[in-house]
Amino acid sequence: MSGGTVVVVTGGTRGIGQGLVRAFLARGCRVALCGRREGEPPGPPDRVLGRVADVTDRAQVQELWDAAYDRYGRVDVWINNAGAAAPRRPLWELTAGDVEAVTAANLLGTAHGSAVAVTGFLAQGRGRLWNMEGFGSDGRVLPGLGAYGATKSAVTYLTRALAADLDERAGTRPHDVRALRLSPGMLVTDLLVHGYTPEEYAKARKVLDVLADRVETVTPWLADRILADRTRNGGRVAWLTRRKAAARFAAAAFRSRDVLPATVPER
Repeated sequence: MSGGTVVVVTGGTRGIGQGLVRAFLARGCRVALCGRREGEPPGPPDRVLGRVADVTDRAQVQELWDAAYDRYGRVDVWINNAGAAAPRRPLWELTAGDVEAVTAANLLGTAHGSAVAVTGFLAQGRGRLWNMEGFGSDGRVLPGLGAYGATKSAVTYLTRALAADLDERAGTRPHDVRALRLSPGMLVTDLLVHGYTPEEYAKARKVLDVLADRVETVTPWLADRILADRTRNGGRVAWLTRRKAAARFAAAAFRSRDVLPATVPER
């Protein structure tokens, strides 16, 4: 893909999404993004379009596609990045609102974004849908992450099922549309560090400092892989592989990493 690629990023006003937006703009792309609140676009008006949108409302997601298409004449890449995390507690200790919020943002929002993007891509004949994986996508389980992990496991299944549907359609109606998975690993964002007591954070930080990375380290690498366009339908681009994680733990005995805040950030 060229520098003129048109990219849509949901949840693009903060965290990983904001990092991706900046990385794509730095590579000459034109970008549309959405967030829950109005924000200052991180680039020139002719190359960045911002919209307020709730991804759990398909009509608002469709409006984001329409705005990007009207502005740029096409959409090449759609990244379902918007998401939420539940408090780190057993499922039975979460409120109904906690469970509904994380499920709506991570699964329903991804489903709506996928449906809107794939419909538009098929009409164009070409496009790349990227869905954001997270803890739970590879089947691992940790106490306190039941609700969040379940949604990310479901996102992985959903994306693979979309890829299978696209393969089946291509057998009778050829197209160049792919459904793909993006795995950024552990990045230092609000979603990673929120919900801990000071004591829990001090304990978790020992592991997170080994595995986590800053947004500005990872998002340019992800943007380059997306623009390289070498991932097959249903495939995955992953920053923190099991091999890389094992190598970091092995190196931790000789070299310390310090990427997280010293104390629990205030929200």
